[in-house]
Amino acid sequence: MTEQDGTDRAAAGQDGGQPPLSGKVALITGASRGIGYGIAEALIARGDRVVITGRNEDALKEAAAKLGPDRVLTVAGKAHDEAHQALAVERAMETFGRVDHLVNNAGTNPVFGPIADLDLNVARKVFETNVVSALGFAQRVWHAWQKENGGAIVNIASIAGVAPSPFIGAYGMSKAAMVNLTLQLAHEFAPVVRVNSIAPAVIKTKFAAALYENREEEAAAAYPMARLGVPEDIGGAAAFLLSDAAGWITGQTLVVDGGLFLNAGV
Repeated sequence: MTEQDGTDRAAAGQDGGQPPLSGKVALITGASRGIGYGIAEALIARGDRVVITGRNEDALKEAAAKLGPDRVLTVAGKAHDEAHQALAVERAMETFGRVDHLVNNAGTNPVFGPIADLDLNVARKVFETNVVSALGFAQRVWHAWQKENGGAIVNIASIAGVAPSPFIGAYGMSKAAMVNLTLQLAHEFAPVVRVNSIAPAVIKTKFAAALYENREEEAAAAYPMARLGVPEDIGGAAAFLLSDAAGWITGQTLVVDGGLFLNAGV
């Protein structure tokens, strides 16, 4: 089936009830669950096709089945593995012929404690996964499609990167680097590609479970919005930043924190 055939079928309402294809394709790292999955869901809901990556192939297949396999390509691998980065972009181009949008969401936080005692090898691992991999994906997507055709990038940072983050300092430092990476890419890729980041507060995902599990009501009490975030909150923000409605926005970090910073210093 050609791309045009698929577009015609969707427009005729024959594509499983899904919205008509937008013609846009997004590559989302770390998207088998959590924030990455929420973003994939939001983009598919508006007609985009997505390439999702993650370490666990079975988890990716499960996510694709829920999202709608006709519009999802899965590529399993570790985000910091350069061969995986190359394969993900290559398969996206082979399958869909384009990569308009990149969402750098893959991340790790394997340590909890003061940075005074941090194993430097762990710090290197955190930066390799959270920052260097994002740069690698950005480089590959730029050369494969965006340099000549344009597009947009969203990096998933964290409020840990814009404020002190006790006991998760390595993670916070890496997310601060993601904010700066966003600035560097936005400056270098303009005017062809827009690059922004999102800095979420605590989102209810398996990744962040240690921050709220068995104490969700207590954790949510710090938020003026009286709840923790959910992946859909970030999905909506990312979909906006990857849309034409955000066409004059680049180099920005959007804090999505349920109002948490309103209580800073209180």
